[in-house]
Amino acid sequence: MSDESTQAEAQTRRLLEIMARLRDPETGCPWDIEQDFRSIAPYTIEEAYEVAAAIEAGDMGELRDELGDLLLQVVFHARMAEEAGAFDFAQVATAISDKMQRRHPHVFGETEVEGATAQTRAWEEHKALERAAKGDGGSVLSGVALALPALMRAEKLQKRAARVGFDWPEAAQVFAKIEEEVSELKEEMICGGDPDRLEDEIGDLFFALVNLARHLRIDPEVALRRCNAKFERRFRAIETALAAQGRGPAEASLEELEALWQAAKASEG
Repeated sequence: MSDESTQAEAQTRRLLEIMARLRDPETGCPWDIEQDFRSIAPYTIEEAYEVAAAIEAGDMGELRDELGDLLLQVVFHARMAEEAGAFDFAQVATAISDKMQRRHPHVFGETEVEGATAQTRAWEEHKALERAAKGDGGSVLSGVALALPALMRAEKLQKRAARVGFDWPEAAQVFAKIEEEVSELKEEMICGGDPDRLEDEIGDLFFALVNLARHLRIDPEVALRRCNAKFERRFRAIETALAAQGRGPAEASLEELEALWQAAKASEG
């Protein structure tokens, strides 16, 4: 066994031992002891997004730290499951290792595939067989987690439906659907703007936009994160410009704010 493998095993054992001590009912940390799966779940999701942010920033040091934080979440959940007599960290690692070997017969077996596209198709077919074996309903939409961010779940639902032919043939055709949804939203606003109906129409519009992003091979979550970052960057530039005048955004007119926004936009090239 290589020194690298030995070190990895040693550090994994160390992390597991640290979590066991933190969860010790008598000598552990009060905060860690009182946690359960539900209370920890939001932190798990948050850490996954922190990993994505580090990747987006291209910061390898930050990525290392955030991956550690995410690994801690896995260890935390596994420890609580072990305490409940359900499973432990070793079983988690075994399950994913078995799954990866099972889903890559072209690597760990004798099956051959022709390129990445064929592998993706085979992967999805294998997942469908696994869902069927679990008795996870007969729908092609079975297994798309409800807890996923809405944009991500919309994309996954659309991809599933597209596999059986329920999809627009071309991206250009999605624009007609987007225009239809915009018109329906405008009509609802004119007719009084019932909150439930407006929510439905806004949702339909978002769903259509996700559909367009999917056809253009753009991740809608990534696109919206980039848009958020752009908005924040430009708005902070507005705040900086106004601060130099001894003012804040609330003290400026909409026309001034728009002019400063355009200046910030122009400065980005």
